[in-house]
Amino acid sequence: MDTLRREELESLMEAEGGHRVSIFLPTHRAGAEIQQDPIRLKNLVSEAREKLAERGLRAAEVDAILAPADELLENETFWRFGSDGLALFLSEDEHYSYRLPLDFEELVVVADRYHVKPLLPLLTGDGTFYVLALSQNEVRLLRGSRQSVGEVELSDVPKSLAEALRFDDPEKQLQFHTGARGGGGGGRAAVFHGHGANEDDKNDILRYFQQVDRGMAEILRGETSPLVLAGVEYLHPIYHEANSYNDLLDRGIKGNPEDLNAEDLHARAWEIVAPIFEGKRREAEERYAELAGTGQTASDLREVVPAASFGRVDTLFVARGRQHWGSFDPETGETTPHDDPEAGDSDLLDLAAVQTLLNGGTVYVVEPEEVPEGSEAAALLRY
Repeated sequence: MDTLRREELESLMEAEGGHRVSIFLPTHRAGAEIQQDPIRLKNLVSEAREKLAERGLRAAEVDAILAPADELLENETFWRFGSDGLALFLSEDEHYSYRLPLDFEELVVVADRYHVKPLLPLLTGDGTFYVLALSQNEVRLLRGSRQSVGEVELSDVPKSLAEALRFDDPEKQLQFHTGARGGGGGGRAAVFHGHGANEDDKNDILRYFQQVDRGMAEILRGETSPLVLAGVEYLHPIYHEANSYNDLLDRGIKGNPEDLNAEDLHARAWEIVAPIFEGKRREAEERYAELAGTGQTASDLREVVPAASFGRVDTLFVARGRQHWGSFDPETGETTPHDDPEAGDSDLLDLAAVQTLLNGGTVYVVEPEEVPEGSEAAALLRY
């Protein structure tokens, strides 16, 4: 699974001009269906090829834009390490691919800006969370959403207590005992015995966790998603002492995480974060209901889009899986929705969501029937 940082997503949101291709595809982590994923991508790339040609590009120009996607079709290693969804962003001078724990619907958009609304659950109030599974033998970081979870690759984080202290204090290695990894199988690593640790042991663990925290700070830079700690009980206060991430939750998962797979950790973590996500969304829904009809809400795209662009939207509810094409003049704020896409159009729902986030607002991507007032987008206004 790939990590999409907030600043990377914001960069995608801000990119404008030229011919920008956005492709979304649901993918599979295992099983025979993996073999079908490149075939489905090939079909979507063909659709993108047609849309680029309709914009007047020559065949050579189209091939140049889509070349990175064509290369992925032949990359067997890439497909062996998939997640729940694949997002591709391609233009004349850049390309990005992300394997993410989001179950996308198949979609191809070609416009003068990237289409990012399917990614917004990663940034929104009902979005993603992290689980840091810590023991003295291993470190795992999981990124989850309501529906799915995937493991994040760790590069600058020590994998165990022994590794963390190997160069920090070589003599300490001689004091460790070795024991088999919990859950059976695997190599042997340095561990402490008993349910707790003496003062020297705690200092060693603290130094280990400080190294973990430094690596996590780089991975989670710019993030505001909740982080749930999983580990045996006596490790929790030690990691909280080392932690510098503002959104580490007080409540965590107690017990040896080596005995739990990703799905087990996801289920236990969701029990912790769900009330947080749902409580904030419920408060926003109640506020909307209270303020409807007072001039502090909007549900017409001709009002919602300019309000988002000019920084007036505090909270936006937008329909998942829907597009509504139209034109928007950022100078005048004039917004014209169209029944069918026209040349130069943007998805107004995507535009409203992007502008809300860029201006510091909160976005909830919800099922169409859950948008207030039966609209495709509904906004709580700051003024």
